[in-house]
Amino acid sequence: MNKIIRNIVIVSLFTVGGGWLGIWLNHVTGNTEPPLQSLGALIWLVSPALSGFALRAFGGDGWKDSGFGFHLRTGWKWYLLALFVYPLAALLTFGLGSLFGIISTDGFAAQGFEAYLIAVGMIFVGSLMKNFFEEFAWRSYLTPRLEAAGISPLVNHIIVGILWWSWHLPYYYYFLDRAEFESAITTSIPVFLALAFFIQIPTSILFGELRLISKSTWTAFLFHQVINAVSMPLLMNGFISVNGPLAPIFTPTNEGIFVSLLFGVVGWMLMKYRLKQTA
Repeated sequence: MNKIIRNIVIVSLFTVGGGWLGIWLNHVTGNTEPPLQSLGALIWLVSPALSGFALRAFGGDGWKDSGFGFHLRTGWKWYLLALFVYPLAALLTFGLGSLFGIISTDGFAAQGFEAYLIAVGMIFVGSLMKNFFEEFAWRSYLTPRLEAAGISPLVNHIIVGILWWSWHLPYYYYFLDRAEFESAITTSIPVFLALAFFIQIPTSILFGELRLISKSTWTAFLFHQVINAVSMPLLMNGFISVNGPLAPIFTPTNEGIFVSLLFGVVGWMLMKYRLKQTA
């Protein structure tokens, strides 16, 4: 088997299986901690990225395409895109949702915008470690190694998106507090998971193209940080409410269908621009 493909398969197995291994370890050790603070959660979080680091160090992949460099001088515009693309997509979705009477902002009126900014700051800081291990698995390892294997860009992003979704399943099923989970979504959990599968693909295109066009994983990391910090408090902290059958479409979070389609369009444009520049 080709060395690159072999190593991609190894990381994929850790991605799909690490969380379930963590759940099993929690059960056999009689864990009494909250699931998200347990040894099993740590294994779920770090195993994809650490397996990629190990294969770069000892499996022959090397570090040349790891994306650890910041490349600020040549890639500053991609950092700006990472910083602003989600807020702009959310604002557009928010405007449409409000126009159709789907979104209520009573929570902002009751709590104040300052309370929202505090929540954004807390989530931004609290997500740092999680998003480091996520992005240095998907965008630091899988995206460039699939490119090195000769996989076409679109198929590359689809594969990463499917693995990314698979990695989240143990998180949703076991590690994440159920009440917190239900407060942050607008559908039932089974419907959310089904929608998430399709939403992850266009989102993965933008994440992957940010990584490839900037030659840095830190653009994708920044993008992930902004998404989590800006979107999570909206529903979870009750700053907005989204109601009606069109709620999954016009939810102004990254779980919203319209937001993910906007991500896909921007990612597709980046892909076309990048391929044209490298042709």
